[in-house]
Amino acid sequence: MGRRAREHEIDEADVTVGKPKHYAAGVPAVTVAMRRSLEQMGVVRTARTLLRLNQVDGFDCQGCGWPDPDAEHRHTAEFCENGAKAVVDEATRNHLDREFFARHSLADLAEHTDYWLNQQGRITEPMVVRDGATHYEPISWDDAFAMMGRHLRAIEPDQAVFYTSGKVSNEAAFLYQLFARAYGTNNLPDCSNMCHESTSVGLAEVIGIGKGSVTLDDVHDADLIVIMGQNPGTNHPRMLSALEIAKQHGAKIIAVNPLKEAGLLRFKNPQTPRGIVGPGTGLADLYLQVRTNGDLALLQALGHLLLQWGAIDRDFIEEHTVGFEEYAEASRHLDWDDVLASSGLSRAEIEEAARMLQASSKTVFCWAMGITQHHNAVATVKEIANVAFLQGNIGKPGAGLCPVRGHSNVQGDRTMGIWERVPDHFLDSLQAEFGFDPPREHGYDTVASIKALRDGKAKVFVGLGGNFVSAAPDTSVTEDALRSADLTVHVSTKLNRSHVVHGREALMLPVLGRSEKDLTGGIRQRVTVEDSMSAVHSSKGPLAPASKHLRSEVDIICTLAEATLDDGRGIPWSEFRADYSNIRRRISRIVPGCAAYEEKVDQPGGFTLPHPPRDTRTFETEKDRAIFTVSPMEVLQIPEGRLVLQTIRSHDQFNTTIYGLSDRYRGIEGGRRVIFLHQDDIAALGFAEGDYVDIISEWKDGSERQVPTFRIVAYDQPRGCAAAYYPETNPLVPLGHTAEGSNQPAYKSVIVRLERSTGGRTGVTQASDANKVVPSSSSRGDETKRAVQPHHLS
Repeated sequence: MGRRAREHEIDEADVTVGKPKHYAAGVPAVTVAMRRSLEQMGVVRTARTLLRLNQVDGFDCQGCGWPDPDAEHRHTAEFCENGAKAVVDEATRNHLDREFFARHSLADLAEHTDYWLNQQGRITEPMVVRDGATHYEPISWDDAFAMMGRHLRAIEPDQAVFYTSGKVSNEAAFLYQLFARAYGTNNLPDCSNMCHESTSVGLAEVIGIGKGSVTLDDVHDADLIVIMGQNPGTNHPRMLSALEIAKQHGAKIIAVNPLKEAGLLRFKNPQTPRGIVGPGTGLADLYLQVRTNGDLALLQALGHLLLQWGAIDRDFIEEHTVGFEEYAEASRHLDWDDVLASSGLSRAEIEEAARMLQASSKTVFCWAMGITQHHNAVATVKEIANVAFLQGNIGKPGAGLCPVRGHSNVQGDRTMGIWERVPDHFLDSLQAEFGFDPPREHGYDTVASIKALRDGKAKVFVGLGGNFVSAAPDTSVTEDALRSADLTVHVSTKLNRSHVVHGREALMLPVLGRSEKDLTGGIRQRVTVEDSMSAVHSSKGPLAPASKHLRSEVDIICTLAEATLDDGRGIPWSEFRADYSNIRRRISRIVPGCAAYEEKVDQPGGFTLPHPPRDTRTFETEKDRAIFTVSPMEVLQIPEGRLVLQTIRSHDQFNTTIYGLSDRYRGIEGGRRVIFLHQDDIAALGFAEGDYVDIISEWKDGSERQVPTFRIVAYDQPRGCAAAYYPETNPLVPLGHTAEGSNQPAYKSVIVRLERSTGGRTGVTQASDANKVVPSSSSRGDETKRAVQPHHLS
C-alpha cells in the first residue's frame, strides 16, 4: 500500500461509539477549532482570518445563514467552531497542482470518498477532461471559455442547466441569472431546491413572501421559542448565543426533534466565564421527541387546543387573516388517535406544549430541514403559520416565523433572481433595464434538471459552486445523468465528487474563496450577502489568493457571457467586471427592496430588506391577507419490519463538505457509516448494537436502492425511526420522492429495511430485477475508498 493510502485510510471497523457528550461549545469546541486552524493555516494566517470573520470590515462566514449581531455588539471572536472549520477548509495551505492530476486518473479519483477528495486542498488552475481522456489536464482560461461558448452556442438555450450553490455572492448571483436569461433560459436550479424550497412555497402562499419574518432582536425578546426539525448545535452553532440571550431574558424553549440532540439541551458559551468553567445555560424546557414526519399532526393538535381554550388573538385574526372559519371547523374534527399515532407523543406532552404557547404573548417559531424535507413539508410549513396566526405571532416585536437557512447566501441568491420560477415583475424589470426580452416559461429545478440530463433533454451543466452529485438525491441516477451531458462545468475552490462524475467533456474552474482578496479590475472589490433574517452586508476577504490563476465568480460569469452571447446582448459585462459597484447600481434598480443598494451596504453592518408582514402586517397574498389553510393529516404508514430513515449531518460536516470523522455530541469517532436506531428496534429486528447491516430503501414503484455496510448504533429516538449521515445515504432517496407543491427531495422520510451486511454495491434495482444479486465490492474496511460503485439504472 502506498504512502498516500496509509496516510488517509480510515478503517470503519475502528469506529468508536461512546456516550454522547454534553454540548460544550466552550473550551472543547474552541480547542478543536484552533487546533485545526493552526495545523492547516499557521499562527499568522489563523489570526488574519478568524479575527476578521463576521466583522463589519471583514468577510462573511462561508457556513450557515445565521445573522450577525449589530455592529456594536459583536465579539472579537465572532465565530463558532464550525465557522472556523469552514474558513480553515477554504484557507488551507494544501494546494493541488497539475502534477497531482497527472498522478491520479479519473478512475482513481472516483474510488475515493468526498472526505478524501476535499482533504487534498485547493484547486489552483483550470483543468479539463477532453473527450475520451483518462485524466484532468491543464487548460488556459481563454481556451476554457472558448470551449464553454462553443458548447452553449451549439445547443438550444433550454438544453443548458445553470446550477447555483448558496455560497455565491449577491453580485455573482445577479449576473449569473442575468446571463442565463440573456442566453435564453430559466433553467436556474439551486441548493434551495433541496433545503428550504418547501418554506419558500408555503410561506409565499400564506404570508406573501417566502422568507422568515423575524430579526435577531425578536429572538432575544421572545417569551417562547419553538425549535422544530433543527439541530442548531451542529448546523447553526451561533444560534446558541441568541438562545442564551433569550433564556437570560426569561424565554422558554420547546425543542421538537426525533433525535435527542445534546445541542438543544445545554450551551456552554466559550465567551463567558459561566460557559467556560460553569454549568452553561440550559436550553430546552420541553423536549418533544416527535416521530419522524409527525410534526404536522403535532401542530394541528396545538392549534386545536389553543382554539378550544380560547387562547387566540381575535383582533389579529379578524383584521389580518382569511380562512379562519374553515380552519376552525376542520380543527374541531381533529382525530386524537391519528395525532398520537402520527406524532408518537402522549396527549399530556402535547397539552404541556400548548399551555406554554397559551402563556406566551410573543412566540418565535424556528425550523429547518427536519420540517422541509418530507412529502407533506409544504403543508407542515403552512401549519406552523396557522399556529402563529392564531395568536397574532407575526408583525410584532419578539414574535414571528424563523426558517433557518443552511447556507450563508442561499436566501440572497433567491433575492437576486436565482429561481427557475421567478415572477414576471422581476423579468419585466430586467427587460426594462437591459433591453432584451427574458424567457417567460418556467425552467428546471434540481429534480427536473436531473431528469432532463438523464433523458437527454439537457446537454450542458454548469455548476457555480457546490457539490451537485453528492447533494442531490438518488445518487446513481444523478451520476448517470451528469455522465450523459456533452459538457459539465464546475466553478469550485476544492475537489469534490462532482468533479469525477463528468460529461463527455468537463471543466474544473478554480475560483476565489470568500476569505481571499478580490483584486479583479485592479481594485479591491467587495461583495454582498443576505442572511436568514433578510439582513444584507458586505464581505471582503483578507488573504492573498491561493494561486495567481484564480478568478472571481463575477469575472468568470462576465467572461463566459462575452464568450457565449453575440455582442454580450448589449449588456456591459466589462463594466461589471471592472467595478462591482456597477452591478450593485443595477441591482438597486431591478431587485425589489434594494433601492440605493450601494449606499445602504456602506452603512456599518449593512441594512435589512423590507418585509411587509414583519414591518406593517401587510400580506401580499392573493387575498391581500394572511391565509389560514386546511391540510389533511397524514399518518406515515411503516410496514412491518421497516423503519423510516432521515438523513442527517455529523458535527464534523457542513452540507456535503466533510471536515473530519468526529461526531462527538453523538458519541461517534473515526468513521461515518453508522445508522442510529432505538435500542428496542435493534432487538426486535434481530440485531445487536455493533452489527453491520446493508440499508435498502423501498419505493412505491417496486424499485429498491441499497447502501452497504453500516454499523448499528443505539440512540435515543422514537421507535420505528432511524438516522444516518448524508451524502452516504443519499443513494437511498428516490428521485421521485419529493415534497408536494415544492418538488423538494424528501430526504427525511425514506422507508428502509435492514439486512446483514454482505458488502454489496450502492445502486438501484428495478422491481423486475428484485431477485438479482447485487454484485459484491469491498467490505467495511476502507472509509477513504468508495466501497460503492453505481449499479446503473436502465
